[in-house]
Amino acid sequence: MNTIAIIGNIAAVCTTAAFFPQVAKIARTKHVADLSLPMYLIFSFGVLCWFIYGILIKSAPVIAANGITFILSVYILFMIARYR
Repeated sequence: MNTIAIIGNIAAVCTTAAFFPQVAKIARTKHVADLSLPMYLIFSFGVLCWFIYGILIKSAPVIAANGITFILSVYILFMIARYR
C-alpha cells in the first residue's frame, strides 16, 4: 500500500469515526434540539454524492467511509425528526 492510499484510508477512518460519538450521545439522551436539520440534510446529500462517486471511480475507502457515514447521518436525521 502506498503513502497516498494510507493517507486516504486514515482520512476515511477518522471522518467516519467522528460520527460515532454523536450517534451514541443521541441514542443515549434522545436530545436533538441543538442539532441543525438543514446542516444534516445538506451533509447527508453530500455524503451520498461522495458514496456514488466512490462507486464510479471504484475506490473502496471512499465507498466504505461514505456508505457508513451516510447511514450514521441518516440515523441522526431520523432521530431529529423523531425527537423534535
